[in-house]
Amino acid sequence: MVWLGPYAPGMSAAPAEALARAIAAEFRRRMLDEYVPRIERCVRMLGHAELWHRENARSNSIGNLLLHLEGNVRQWVLAGLGGIGDGRDRAAEFAASGAATAASATLLRRLRETVAESCDIVDRLSAGDMLATRTFQRKFAETGVGAVLHVLEHFSGHAGQIYAATKQMRAVDLAHYDL
Repeated sequence: MVWLGPYAPGMSAAPAEALARAIAAEFRRRMLDEYVPRIERCVRMLGHAELWHRENARSNSIGNLLLHLEGNVRQWVLAGLGGIGDGRDRAAEFAASGAATAASATLLRRLRETVAESCDIVDRLSAGDMLATRTFQRKFAETGVGAVLHVLEHFSGHAGQIYAATKQMRAVDLAHYDL
C-alpha cells in the first residue's frame, strides 16, 4: 500500500480528525489531570533543601527536574509545534541549585502554565499537523504525533523520578488515585 497523505484514498477526513482530537484530549488528561497535580502534591511535601537535594554529583534534584520538564515541553510543543520562539538553555536547567533559583511555588506555576499552553497548542493540531514532519532541537525529525508522544513519555519518566524521590524522602504513600 502506498501512503498518499494523512488519509486513505476515498476516506473522509472525519476519522482522522477524530483521532487527532482523541490524541489531544488524552494528552491534556495525562498532563494536566494526572502528572502536574501529582508533581504539585510531591513538591508541596518538600522543603527548599529537599527540593534541591542531589544524591550525588551525577543526579538531579527535583528542582532541576521541574526546570527540565518545563524546558522540554516549551521546546517541543510551544516552539516545535506552536511556532513560539525557542530560547531554551538546557544546560542551565541541570546547573541550577537552590541558592539562586525561584521558589517551589514559582517553579510549579511556570510548569503548570507551560503545560496548559502546550495542551492548547495540541488541541489546535489538525490530523495533517499531527502527521507533518518537523525538526526539533535542530536535529530530530519527528511528526507532530511523534512529538506529542515524546513529550508525554518524557514527562512521565521524570514525573516518576519525582514521585520516587518524594516517597524516599518522606516515607509516605503519595495516594495518587485519591486526587
